Amino acid sequence: MDKKFLKKISDYIWEIPKSYRGDMKVPARVFASEKLLDVIFDDRSLDQLVNVSTLPGIQKWALAMPDIHEGYGFPIGGVAAFDAEEGIISPGGIGYDINCGVRLIKTPVSYGEIKDKIPDLATQLYNEVPSGVGKGGKLKLSNKDLDNVLLKGVDAMIEMGYAIEADKEYCESFGRLEDADPDLVSKTAKDRGRDQLGTVGSGNHFAEVQVVDEILNKETASKLGLLENQIVIMVHCGSRGLGHQNATDYIKLMMSSMPKYGIEIPDPELACAPVNSPEGQKYWKSMLASANFAWANRQFITHLIRRAWQKVFGNGAEELKLIYDVAHNLAKKEEHFGKQVIVHRKGATRSFPGQPVLIPGSMGTASYVLVGQPGAMELSFGSSCHGAGRVMSRSKAKKEVWGEDLKKELENEGISIRSGSMSGLAEEAPIAYKDVDEVVNIVDGAGLAKKVARLKPVAVIKG
Repeated sequence: MDKKFLKKISDYIWEIPKSYRGDMKVPARVFASEKLLDVIFDDRSLDQLVNVSTLPGIQKWALAMPDIHEGYGFPIGGVAAFDAEEGIISPGGIGYDINCGVRLIKTPVSYGEIKDKIPDLATQLYNEVPSGVGKGGKLKLSNKDLDNVLLKGVDAMIEMGYAIEADKEYCESFGRLEDADPDLVSKTAKDRGRDQLGTVGSGNHFAEVQVVDEILNKETASKLGLLENQIVIMVHCGSRGLGHQNATDYIKLMMSSMPKYGIEIPDPELACAPVNSPEGQKYWKSMLASANFAWANRQFITHLIRRAWQKVFGNGAEELKLIYDVAHNLAKKEEHFGKQVIVHRKGATRSFPGQPVLIPGSMGTASYVLVGQPGAMELSFGSSCHGAGRVMSRSKAKKEVWGEDLKKELENEGISIRSGSMSGLAEEAPIAYKDVDEVVNIVDGAGLAKKVARLKPVAVIKG
């Protein structure tokens, strides 16, 4: 892919026309600035986006958010909508970590009030919330309880006493997707997830204590209950081993079933099935169950965060309230342009008008709260990006950065770091990611979502 093939639609939208390749069914579009565009050509992500544009039943465009980088099948930051009757569903367009997402919790205190207690809070959070590769949690679910979680998501957590009714009011889809079928999630997947509820995992997942560094839209911030210098807590994680195994199981099934439906694809990682086929429906219902597990996971983590807060401050845990929980790595049935479609968002979040949009930065840099705008419905099937987006592989980051040095550097900036792995810390160094300020400016400038508040980390908990 070369820049000469891109047509400039606006200051923030670039298009690869259908004429670029004979098998494209729709154009491919990427949201980017001139500055960011050069970085995007460093990997195969735009070629992957063109591949997405060839899939059966795709509508309007194959889209890439400004945090685009190479992924499995779809690029991360990829969005595509398929006809709900004649289109396909593809696990590679949703991702291995089904319903990886971001949750933001507000507290009733300012940074100045608890500044001296931040290191203690970081330690307590690290002790309460397990993190790391394959790390199990404090709750091991019976078969019956696990199936209930897969069926009901946050509602199951309410039943078990780990959530209050108000929590689900501030979750996308109220923390539960209907039509989930626990019986379609394999025993292997269930066994991998059985003890992982309430765990963060590894990679770019985290729990962070943050301070509201700047209010960028006072009216909307006030509605969300955000104030300058307020302490908030952000959680980024998903469905852990259960979701990963579910994706693995159904990618194999779809690879073997494509010839039956006469589906030919340019990349086997785009394995798919007609959405209304037996294979498509099995994956759909198991994916919804995995998404419910992810919401329950973030909810149980919230319970553990409240417990850690109580231990450090002695009271006030009930005052830790959700601002919002938004999913990425999900497919949802929605209506766009007067048509029912299945929107795949892979490393992208929903951005409906008035809905909070949460965009975390890389470790040590800012995160943002935004609110969805009508422009997103017209331009991106109501979608926005989900983060800054990698520019450096994890292996390269470990060669460039020494974990212990990064820890010292961040702590010198006033950020308490708690991590079980220095090499894991190095993988997530700020230099491995795009400039989150630039990425968010594109989202705002393109009219997908409007900036509300800028958040800066004061404590980071990682695997």
